[in-house]
Amino acid sequence: MSADQPTPHPLPRLGRGLTAIMAAACGAAVANIYYNQPMLGIIARDFPGGATIGLIPTPTQVGYAAGLLLLVPLGALMDRRRLIVLQFLILGLALAAAALAPHPLVLAGASLLVGMTATVAQQILPLAATMAAPDRRGGVIGTVMAGLLCGILLSRTVAGFVATAAGWRAMFWLAVPLALMFAAILAVALPRRAHAGSASIRYGSALASLLQLWRTLPVLRRATLTQAGLFGSFIAFWTVLALHLQSYGLGADIAGLFGVLGAVGVVAAPLAGRLADRRGPGLVITLGALMTLASWALFGLADSIWGLVVGVILLDFGVQSAMVSHQHIVYALNPEARNRINTIYMTGMFIGGSAGSAAAPAVWGLGGWAAGSAVGGLFALLSLGLRLATRGKAGTPCLS
Repeated sequence: MSADQPTPHPLPRLGRGLTAIMAAACGAAVANIYYNQPMLGIIARDFPGGATIGLIPTPTQVGYAAGLLLLVPLGALMDRRRLIVLQFLILGLALAAAALAPHPLVLAGASLLVGMTATVAQQILPLAATMAAPDRRGGVIGTVMAGLLCGILLSRTVAGFVATAAGWRAMFWLAVPLALMFAAILAVALPRRAHAGSASIRYGSALASLLQLWRTLPVLRRATLTQAGLFGSFIAFWTVLALHLQSYGLGADIAGLFGVLGAVGVVAAPLAGRLADRRGPGLVITLGALMTLASWALFGLADSIWGLVVGVILLDFGVQSAMVSHQHIVYALNPEARNRINTIYMTGMFIGGSAGSAAAPAVWGLGGWAAGSAVGGLFALLSLGLRLATRGKAGTPCLS
């Protein structure tokens, strides 16, 4: 992810120490949007009522999508160091509000703000790419992405154990000093005038150009919509997993342990990238969509712990493989607009995640795990259908 424009001031080269700090900061930031998933059953007991289940995870996903659309473009317009520090500070306040929430609606509002400010990870990643020496850029991006993926992986595990031992509010309180710590560290460590864009670009023009890119790049539209469906399927699973495990007498700590299986997502990224280089990203996307659909067939047909274990491996591998391959495609469309293209792609993906986090709990009361599996499978089926329907279309050579 490179910035859209050259930086107006030369930035110091990125050393290994600062690279590690930025990777850890990305992981700590993105982890906040996943904490509530394994804790859902515990939170629901504190706020009884069917509507609560849908109110908790969905605003976080909606907030992240809104932050991608509204906040990430600011990185091309202003001092990214100040923006990163400010987002971490507001993230800390939002987490404190979530920990203190006396009512589900307050928790929903705090979750929305948590999601928006957690997009600070998407400010750090392009800055790291800009500061990296050209011959180290790939390695730097890989290191920072590894930190981000580890944040996703460990968030559910940590949240599950903390919530089981000390309650769900304790997890949010634990995240507050972490956000404030990274605000302080990055305020000192990042270079001043860490501007990653052109001051001549106005915010309104930057937002308007997103619509223009969406209209003129059909490959971007198809990649975004396909990944949105796959991510909706992914989030649907994690939203209702804690509720399903309660039927086995298992708690949030066990739900969190399923996050460890997400390590396959870290393995999937380089494997998918190498396969995409050799055989084309389109093949990897098709295989990823098929694996995602197969995971839901396994969830529905093999209703057991082992079925969940094997299914979640298939799900993580499929979704992560498709995501890396879609990024391979969309980043090649217009290198000068890569930051804005990433904004469109990631926003669409998290809108899909929001739909999955809303739909799965909505049908839970009607048919439990079977209904949730049907919703997750439908998201995957729609993505697979779109992928197969657009193979070989004009303007999509790199999708073939």
